[in-house]
Amino acid sequence: MPLVAAAVCPHPPLLVPEVAGAAASELDDLRSACDLAVGRLLATGPDVVVLLGVGPVTGPVQPPATGSLQPWGVDLDVPLVPGQPDRGAVLPLSLTIGAWLLSRHVPTTAGPATATRVTAGPETAAQVTAVQVAADAGLVEVAALGVQVAAAGDRVALLVLGDGSACRGQKAPGYDDQRALPYDEGVATALAEADLDALSDLDPGLSAQLKVAGRAAWQVLADAARASGEGWRGELLHESAPYGVAYFVASWERM
Repeated sequence: MPLVAAAVCPHPPLLVPEVAGAAASELDDLRSACDLAVGRLLATGPDVVVLLGVGPVTGPVQPPATGSLQPWGVDLDVPLVPGQPDRGAVLPLSLTIGAWLLSRHVPTTAGPATATRVTAGPETAAQVTAVQVAADAGLVEVAALGVQVAAAGDRVALLVLGDGSACRGQKAPGYDDQRALPYDEGVATALAEADLDALSDLDPGLSAQLKVAGRAAWQVLADAARASGEGWRGELLHESAPYGVAYFVASWERM
């Protein structure tokens, strides 16, 4: 049973207070929920932490790798592994935010992380890796990636980055679409109940129409969990759509 836990978080740049500026407090609850989910993830004592999010292609990101928030007006680089300054490969937004969330759990008194590892408990360190999945990846592609992710180590923890629909209201990036709310409600229920089939059944075409940025990553999660055996317990820690985009935070652990 290599996959032992998973955390699901969204990846809006506004999660980073420096990007949000004066509006940073508007996402305090979301940020706190993400911190809780990542903290629970690391508390399971994994030997590998895999960051998973949408990118231009499907496949692993070779370290060293660094993301940048410069496109969102902040001169801030975010390395895949906290304390590792090498730029290397360029992280997509999803993995940049994932790396930033992970960095918030590295004790500042512990000094920089070594090699590709990050503290995952009082006496353990986990290797950090990253995998991206193309937004239009088909079901066969995500299933194969899920099996690969589940086999990444003896105790794998998966940090999944993905937003819901971007069509919740007239000011939403994708304008208003009446199909968005029931779609997001279905995702929220699936994440709360660790319903692998419901996530696998998300329609790629509808997801694209609703500008969902998390569909492929959530389906990789479902396939990774399925490959690791049944018996999952989920908890939805946060659900909101403050800017017309649905954000979910969830925590999964083995029963």
